[in-house]
Amino acid sequence: MTILSVVKSARDLEGLKALLAALLPEAALLGFTGSPEALAAARQQEIDVAFLEADMPELTGLDLGRYLKEMYPQVNLVFLSDGPGHALEALALHASGYILKPAGEAALRRELDDLRHPIGRQAGKRVFAQTFGNFELFVDGEPVAFKYTRTKEIVALLVNNRGAQTTNGEIIGSLWEDDGDPDKKASYLSNLRQDLQNTMTRLKLNGIIIKQRGSMAIAADRIECDLYDWLSQRSQSKYRYMGDYMNQYSWAEYTHAELDELNWAMEDEA
Repeated sequence: MTILSVVKSARDLEGLKALLAALLPEAALLGFTGSPEALAAARQQEIDVAFLEADMPELTGLDLGRYLKEMYPQVNLVFLSDGPGHALEALALHASGYILKPAGEAALRRELDDLRHPIGRQAGKRVFAQTFGNFELFVDGEPVAFKYTRTKEIVALLVNNRGAQTTNGEIIGSLWEDDGDPDKKASYLSNLRQDLQNTMTRLKLNGIIIKQRGSMAIAADRIECDLYDWLSQRSQSKYRYMGDYMNQYSWAEYTHAELDELNWAMEDEA
């Protein structure tokens, strides 16, 4: 579980995080005294519960809550306020709770015990990457339709690289090898990256693709993947490697050979 706390006072923030740590020692806690910084962090990591002070400067807690809802429809928003003046706005956002400051342990425990979207129901990941056989990306059980077929291939490459940052040069080298004009390929890649961004935004999957300057990676911990599960669980995995891996992509042959060797070793051990 990841909990985001955003309040104006650094002292109040430390107190809030200390209470949350005591109540949920296993939770990952993110804390900020500014909404813009909190929003930037939320774009990189999925948020389960957000405690937001309503009267924040620059970007109010209510506006921040709206942005979080757009990114993560199942996020639990709990607003903190000096009085009931923002309660109707919080209600319109389908907030999970509303706490009058100061936020004490009893109030926090009450809200955490009665979340609008129980965390257990969110355990199933929305994204499933199928790599055994042909590659396919599913969101909420439906295959994702990209504008360009090469966009899907980029996602396949990022999944194949298991969370490692993959540079633009590596993407171009894998998708086109030595075919064509380098400048044209770089321009085409820019269009593919935009298609990928547009698709992830449309599906409200911010944070699934981690972008850095000149490179990208898949957030491996945010998706379910037959490859990842099989590599970590081996014979205990609910998926079975049957000798086929991303059949439609020639660059996948190296991983295919690696998986064959691992599978043979498993059979020998059995």
